[in-house]
Amino acid sequence: MAITLVNPGGLPEIGAYQQVSIATGSKLVFLAGQVAWDADGVTVGEGDLAAQVEQCYLNVGTALAGAGATFDDVAKLTVYVAGWTPDMMPQLMDGITRAATKLGVTATPPATLLGVAALDVPEHLVEIEATAVLD
Repeated sequence: MAITLVNPGGLPEIGAYQQVSIATGSKLVFLAGQVAWDADGVTVGEGDLAAQVEQCYLNVGTALAGAGATFDDVAKLTVYVAGWTPDMMPQLMDGITRAATKLGVTATPPATLLGVAALDVPEHLVEIEATAVLD
C-alpha cells in the first residue's frame, strides 16, 4: 500500500481523520470534485447535507475504482460545504459515516473542510475532491 496514515505526537487527535499521510507510490490520481449527482446527473438529497455528503463519498469511491484505486490509496481529501456553519458538523459526519458503512472503508486520510459561498449549482451543498497515490 502506498499510503501510511499517522497522527504524530504533538498534534491533536481528530477522530474523523489522521493529521499526516505519507505517500510512497509512483502514480498520482487527482479526482475532480464530486458532487451529489447520481449516474444520470440527478442531484441526490436536495436540501439534505448528510444525504449529499454520502452521495459525494460514494461518487469518490466510484471515481477511485475507475482509476484502479480505493479509499486506502487516498492521501488527501478536500471538502467544500456551501454556507458552512459549525452546527452543520453532525450532518456532515452522519453522511460520512453512512458512506463509509456502505463502502466498507475505515481509512481516515487527512482532510480539509472549507466553507464556501456557493458551489456549481444552487442545489449542491457539498463537493469533495481527493488525491490518491498508487504503487
